[in-house]
Parts: sequence; C-alpha cells; structure tokens
Amino acid sequence: MKKTLAFLLAALLLAACAPAVPIEPTPDVNAIRTSAASTVIAEFTLTAVFSTPTSQPLPTETPTQQTELIPPSETAAAIFTLDPTQAALTPDALCDDYSFDLATLDVTIPDGTPMTPGQDFTKTWKIKNTGICTWDTSYKAIFSYSAPPNERMSAQPVPLAALVAPGQEVEVSVQFKAPTTPGEYKGYWQMVNSKGIPFGSKDYILVVVIVVQ
Repeated sequence: MKKTLAFLLAALLLAACAPAVPIEPTPDVNAIRTSAASTVIAEFTLTAVFSTPTSQPLPTETPTQQTELIPPSETAAAIFTLDPTQAALTPDALCDDYSFDLATLDVTIPDGTPMTPGQDFTKTWKIKNTGICTWDTSYKAIFSYSAPPNERMSAQPVPLAALVAPGQEVEVSVQFKAPTTPGEYKGYWQMVNSKGIPFGSKDYILVVVIVVQ
C-alpha cells in the first residue's frame, strides 16, 4: 500500500515538473487582410505599367506647295511697272472693280471680225462699275498682252465721256489699226483708275480678236 502511494506521488511530481505545451498565438486577421490587399495592388500596378501602350507621335504633314497658275501662252507686255503688292494695298485699288455680261460685252467688232490690212476700227465693250468709287474721265482701258506678242495694233484708248457711279454701266472704247500682215490677232485689255493702277478680276479681261485677210 505504501509503495502504491509512493508511486502515485512520484507520478504527480513528474507531471507537475513537465514543461507545459506551448500555446500558438491567435493570428491577426486585420494584418493578414492588409498584407493581401497590398500584394494585389502591387500586382495591378505592374500590370498597368507593362500593358499601357505608348502613344506614338502623329506624323507631321508636309505642306504641299501650290503651283502658280500660268497665264496663256501669249507673251504679256504690260505697260505699267507698278508693284502689284503695293497696288493691292492702295485704297484706290481696293475701291475699284468692274464686271460685264458676256451677252452684251461686245458692242462693236465681235471676236473674229475680218479686217483688211491697215484698216482703222474702234472696239467698244460695255462694262459695269461694281466697285464703291465713282469713275472719272481719266479711267480707261490699257493694254495687257497680245498674240502675236507686243502687237498693240496702234491702239489709242478713248477717255470716258462722263462720271460712272457704282452700279452703273458704261461703254469703254479703244481705237485700233489692223496690222498689214494677214492672220489672226488678239489683244487683251483691262481697266486702270485715275492714278494708273490696274484693277478688276482676271475673269473680266477685255478681249479684241480680228482676222486680217
């Protein structure tokens, strides 16, 4: 009996002295969630960096140089040397303009009229003052160019007989002498104001055409 009690006491003493089993700490749930969220954000950031396309610069267009219109094959022989840039900036040039109706333009000497060598004739055109300035008697038609070149046919412009207000039509005349050599002759004319500045659109050139026979 004594031995049994002694054995039990020894067993109890050994159990009391044995090391306790370590208790594992409870995991911090919030810390685990924060760490996982940081990892996901980092992965998205790297994906965006590598997947975002690099914008390419747009190609620069090279302006195409516009080709200047070439006048008719006839050689121009202008009688004025005024700088056209300065003329365009002149108030007198800005206020003057004219046009015409093709149906009533040729008052005399229609295009292709036959002439004898050396024949005198007067070409008359009907035009309209489409500017904002009144024309005085110093306004007239002047030679521009011809075919054959420089053939003015002894031209003498006829001064206007009266003032021409804006919107008013007027007859403009030039006296000519037909060349002595047979053939077709073309002359191109335009208006000038009292200061000798040409005006009017290229679409409204005054033309005389005769055929010497």
